[in-house]
Amino acid sequence: MTATDDTEVLRSGELEVLPEIGLARAGGQPLTLSVREFGVLCALVRREGRVVSREELFAEVWGGTLRPEDRSVDVYVHKLRVKLGAVLPDRRLIHTHFGFGYRV
Repeated sequence: MTATDDTEVLRSGELEVLPEIGLARAGGQPLTLSVREFGVLCALVRREGRVVSREELFAEVWGGTLRPEDRSVDVYVHKLRVKLGAVLPDRRLIHTHFGFGYRV
């Protein structure tokens, strides 16, 4: 898939995401992501440089309210890190801010 001139392209460092066509690349290499992984990545890249809370990520990607015991966001961030690490092993693209959230 390729982007047209009017396709939204989100970029953060070596990450490139085209939400409209469901394409994400790291270091120019396409990523194979689940719907939730793609949603979390889009949400983080849209807020590049900003710490995004788990609650905010859950609301945007899952469309609901995060329960205190729910670890869904953490699980999907971990899955993303594994996939990104396979493509760019020397990079840490998603940063954890303990007690606050995640940032790219």
